[in-house]
Amino acid sequence: MRLRVLSEARCAIMTKPRLPRIEVCVEGVDGLLAAQKAGADRAELCASLLEGGITPSIGVVREALKLSTIPFNVIVRPRGGDFLYSEHEFQAMLRDVEALRDLGVAGVVIGCLTFDGRVDVERTRALVRAAKPLTVTFHRAFDMTRDYAEAVEDLVHCGVDRVLTSGQRRTALEGIDILRHTVKLAGDRLTVMVCGGLNAGNIGDVLERTGAYEAHFSAGNTLPSGMAFHNPHVGMGGTALEREYELTVTDEAAVRSTIAAARAQLVQPA
Repeated sequence: MRLRVLSEARCAIMTKPRLPRIEVCVEGVDGLLAAQKAGADRAELCASLLEGGITPSIGVVREALKLSTIPFNVIVRPRGGDFLYSEHEFQAMLRDVEALRDLGVAGVVIGCLTFDGRVDVERTRALVRAAKPLTVTFHRAFDMTRDYAEAVEDLVHCGVDRVLTSGQRRTALEGIDILRHTVKLAGDRLTVMVCGGLNAGNIGDVLERTGAYEAHFSAGNTLPSGMAFHNPHVGMGGTALEREYELTVTDEAAVRSTIAAARAQLVQPA
């Protein structure tokens, strides 16, 4: 009888609706501070969001640790582009994971694929081993795999804690069916964190329709540089010249309104 009571209590806990957890993707310390001020549960700390996020410097991470009041995960991605890495790139990722673990961040965000579009199981396991006891999130490299169901099983077997996905589509709304199925496949073995064009107008709908209880968005805003002098004859990167005098910042008001919309939604487990 006691076992039955415990079992029923456990089921009640597992099926009880809960408030979603919100992660904000930020570029640098200023973005992290804006996200935490707006009420984010967690941040993903990156450099160069124009490239989808690459590994920030150790100096940025140290400053973030000094000032943060919320946990943050750090992306470990040596460059933009695909997720098929050379051996030297992979070794650099391992060293970055070890350094971040020793610094004491909350977690790392990784993603390695094979040439044929599968999770690189060997390298993923190695990165997970190097990261522990930190939490490990597998980023949207998942969305570039050829078989998302197979990828879910690979991530579970590798010991990954969380996967970030837009349902293999440009936005979460476009990928809603795959997101819902991914949540069901993952069950309680892997947390599915939904992303992709989320804002105050759609985040509640996406959470309700997928059954996911973690969501991720960036809420970036472009502002003019504070530079008074502009040299029109030279640029420092591969973007348009005007981009040299623009800044991408985290919009605190947009973060706040999106979080409020998400928290108005009690998530029913899928």
